[in-house]
Amino acid sequence: MGETAKCFVVRQKAVPEVLLKVVEAKRLLESEKVLTIQEAVDAVGISRSSFYKYKDDIFQFHDNSQGKTFTLAFQMDDEPGLLSDVLKIIADYRANILTIHQSIPINGVASLSLSVQVLQTTGDVSRMIERMEDHEGVHHVKILAKE
Repeated sequence: MGETAKCFVVRQKAVPEVLLKVVEAKRLLESEKVLTIQEAVDAVGISRSSFYKYKDDIFQFHDNSQGKTFTLAFQMDDEPGLLSDVLKIIADYRANILTIHQSIPINGVASLSLSVQVLQTTGDVSRMIERMEDHEGVHHVKILAKE
């Protein structure tokens, strides 16, 4: 029986250093700052075998998400203008909002789900989510699904 591929979204701080260096080596190659794999691995301080072992299995979130739809779940304070602020962050990153569903607030906290389409013009999605999480009144943001 074949093993199905599973994908995970993790924060950078949880990713082993070798995997981050593989991503950096790939970026150096793509930007043509280096011309060979050997130059790239030397620049970031990993072995060629580490590069080849992981190169097809790790990507920056934004680089692999264009044209995708993400469903995000939030819990946020029930305050006038807070939802507008969150939607403005999405607009600032040039993502497209497909659906919005907000529950009736309980104890001053509303649950919200958004479906967001990432376009060619969309900025760094991971940074967009960080900005939403950092906004006062937003308790958390989770990626529920990616299509």
